[in-house]
Amino acid sequence: MRGKEIRLERIMNRNTKKTVIIPMDHGVTNGPIPGLIDLGQAVNLVAEGGANAVIGHVGLALHGHRQGGRDVGLILHLSASTMLAPDPNEKVLVNTVQNALKMGADAVSMHVNIGAESEAAMLADLGAVSVECMEWGMPLLAMMYPRGKNIATSNDLEQVKLAARVAAELGADIVKTVYTGDPESFREVTRGCPVPVVVAGGSKTDDRTTLELIEGAMAGGAAGISIGRNAFQHKHPAQFVRAAACIVHANKSVDEALKILEE
Repeated sequence: MRGKEIRLERIMNRNTKKTVIIPMDHGVTNGPIPGLIDLGQAVNLVAEGGANAVIGHVGLALHGHRQGGRDVGLILHLSASTMLAPDPNEKVLVNTVQNALKMGADAVSMHVNIGAESEAAMLADLGAVSVECMEWGMPLLAMMYPRGKNIATSNDLEQVKLAARVAAELGADIVKTVYTGDPESFREVTRGCPVPVVVAGGSKTDDRTTLELIEGAMAGGAAGISIGRNAFQHKHPAQFVRAAACIVHANKSVDEALKILEE
């Protein structure tokens, strides 16, 4: 078994081949938002709920990850921008594959906004990082979003299909992208992408809406979820992750998941 395959097993469920990932990279983009004030507590709560992995920058590894409780996979994010930037859609490299290996990461992630004015530079970075990941046996998750002045709707089917396929073509092992709104259309995204696709959670919504998104994405062929605010900003993060995981890993319904939240 190759190193990349071994590391992928650390961020995915070995039996279901699905994953529940909780991104916590928001500190660079938005600062210390609610739910991420105490990184150690945030990680421990989602790990308790059964998350397979968390995503964050170097700060998460230094100040929050594996400080107690149940273990959880670590995906180090290599690109960033802040909400105060002239163009927040422009992501730049802030870390390296080699440094992520030194820090014990199980995978790395990159963010590319397809349609942004800086798309060319972001694609160049993604391609370069992908080659490094192949060299070092490091799994690569690519966050691919249709965003830019010419993008009217971020979940447009044709644009999401393109974004997901670009990541696979450039060597990503897992693709994170937006849900297209229904299982039938999302299946076109997963069918057209030869690597696992996980769905983003988007803005903060109510429990049923988020769980219905997860159920629909899984029915559309998703390999899991990568949901941040709706998990770590939940009133009961561990319970929410447990409810989401039962849909992802056990094919439970939204109503069955809601019962977990009512406990």
